[in-house]
Amino acid sequence: MNESAGLRKDLLGVEEVAEYLGVKAITVYRWCKEERLPCLKIGKHWRIRREALEDFVRRAEQPITLVGQLRLFVRVPDNLIGVAQNLDLMRQLDAAYFQVGEAQGGFLVKLYGGEEQSEDELRAYFKRNGLAVERLEEERRFIMRSEHDPLGERKDELRQLLKEEVDTGRAIWASFDWAKQIDLDTALRQQEALAQLIGSRQHVLKTAVLEEAAEYWTPAMLGRAQSLASGMIWLSDAGLSLCRVTQLPSPG
Repeated sequence: MNESAGLRKDLLGVEEVAEYLGVKAITVYRWCKEERLPCLKIGKHWRIRREALEDFVRRAEQPITLVGQLRLFVRVPDNLIGVAQNLDLMRQLDAAYFQVGEAQGGFLVKLYGGEEQSEDELRAYFKRNGLAVERLEEERRFIMRSEHDPLGERKDELRQLLKEEVDTGRAIWASFDWAKQIDLDTALRQQEALAQLIGSRQHVLKTAVLEEAAEYWTPAMLGRAQSLASGMIWLSDAGLSLCRVTQLPSPG
């Protein structure tokens, strides 16, 4: 078999992939568009490498845990807003988010302020929820830093961190939380500034709020929040909801 024939054998068509997985072709197209299933376009046709399909199947076979679902959802770079039903779930979301970042070789940063738990209590909670805190700290891949002014400009905290860690060669996975009630305009203004700071850099940002704070969000407020993020995460006792935000092109 020559090299060209071998390459054709390793490239599968959308219909072949759909038949193999038992789904409709349009589903495969959606996975490709969402970049969940890597593909390439040759002429007018989409092709999926056999190796990419096998990797996709392996990931799909992983246990449906919070970590597993976030692993399939989070991109690099990314800008996420999370809404948690209660404080315990907010902490679970943090721990799962950091485990995904660890698996992708990221530099993990927990910035906290205005919260009832101390740093030691937060660290212990992360350990109970599966994050290897001590090992990551020894490897200089995880830090916790108290925010000087949670109601102020969080972008300054992150900007300083980016300067300090610029030589690590790793993507930064940063997590901010609102564990207490906050004025929505303040929260959204901060998120907008953080999103601009992240820009096109290969970093991941997650800001989570408690559901009781989001209960008062009007549809217009929710729309504004979504416009500042590339993805939304809703976590409650009933389950997990993940939404990838698609920005519409400007008219004209």
